[in-house]
Amino acid sequence: MRVVVVALGKIGLPLAAFAASHGHEVVGCDIDQRVVDQVNAGEEPFPGEGGLAEALARTIASGALRATTDTVAAVAAGADLILAVPPLVVDADARPEWRALDAAVEAIGRGLARAAAERGSAAGPDGAPPSVVVETTLPVGSTRSRVAPLLERASGLREGSDFHAAHSPERVYSGRIFQDLETYPKLVGGLDATGEARTAARYRRLLNGSGAPTVEVRELGGAEAAELTKLAETTYRDLNIAFANELAQHADRIGVDVQGVIDAANSQPFSHIHRPGVAVGGHCIPVYPRFYLEGDPAATLPAAARAVNEAMPGYAVGLLGGLLDGGLAGRRVLVLGAAYRGDVKETAFSGVFGLRDALVAAGATALVADPLYADDELRALGLEPWDGAPVDGAIVQADHAAYRDLAPDDVPGARAVVDGRGVLDADRWRAAGVALRRIGRDATRG
Repeated sequence: MRVVVVALGKIGLPLAAFAASHGHEVVGCDIDQRVVDQVNAGEEPFPGEGGLAEALARTIASGALRATTDTVAAVAAGADLILAVPPLVVDADARPEWRALDAAVEAIGRGLARAAAERGSAAGPDGAPPSVVVETTLPVGSTRSRVAPLLERASGLREGSDFHAAHSPERVYSGRIFQDLETYPKLVGGLDATGEARTAARYRRLLNGSGAPTVEVRELGGAEAAELTKLAETTYRDLNIAFANELAQHADRIGVDVQGVIDAANSQPFSHIHRPGVAVGGHCIPVYPRFYLEGDPAATLPAAARAVNEAMPGYAVGLLGGLLDGGLAGRRVLVLGAAYRGDVKETAFSGVFGLRDALVAAGATALVADPLYADDELRALGLEPWDGAPVDGAIVQADHAAYRDLAPDDVPGARAVVDGRGVLDADRWRAAGVALRRIGRDATRG
């Protein structure tokens, strides 16, 4: 097949390289010339994605993959499968801002129009109308009510006869995208039965190459079902984490080790309780429950879970205040970790911002350190870098691997620490005279 992937970010680029590795001719498109140049040089623009560097070097050298800033021309040259993966930017309240996605979809539509004008049809090399699939997570109904009409306006063509619009949510995790593409069923939802079946068949070729099928492609009977499935997955996780966080707070009040409780509950097959923590961050879990609520505003559980999880930074700050005589007013407090997740240089909805705000509200000076970020980068995020001078206390916000070996001497002056991720060697810190609390685990130990 000939495949066009629009937006070469942390999802799109591995997807393009994966498709090229499976024998397809792939053109990757991005508006950032720097990214395009790096890809065409066989260099990964961002670190940390397992297998990406090797796949890029191999597929660029073979000619199976190339990159361009001209989406219109890439689509106009003919494609069987066009995958749009631009991020749907959201504001601080997780409300979608559509400009980037709309621009990508419009460029695809103009490419389809040019293909039809030059060859009399937008059909790809396989002779059938191409499939245009948005893999970006969307509020339910967006493919039918927004994406398809925009494609029709930009192309002058008709969905269902000249091209097929569909939704197939990405279900991968940064750092292991190649593995996840080969593991989890690919979900496809079209706007009619013909378009869905044709798009699903193309995904089977994309994911399995010419070999025997090993990756399941599941047809869901409509774009709305595919959109809702992704929101269901992520909203479930937010609900589950919220319950774990409420269990942890209850455990703190009654002096019970919540980890032991969760492990015991999960020892039978009907319980799958997640772990509590100082914050729920990232591009997905804090955002997609809001997308769900946009379509189902009467739902009560997603809204309640969001409230619980958004309150966890304030809860952690309260724990730290209880460990320091006289509270937090006038104290210097170090937040360890700006990234929302360990060893991933991303701050989307990171707990560091909630911790900063709660510390400032308590009268403390909030300082931040993160091995992935330089001081200037932290300042650009509105955070005050730690200068290395003694602090009164600290809160572990990110579960960076480096923090597992963190010693009391690495945080001079700290008399109290809240380990919001459970990564520190608690006995080591307590032996040094530091009061340490882990959420839901140490209420009786002080």
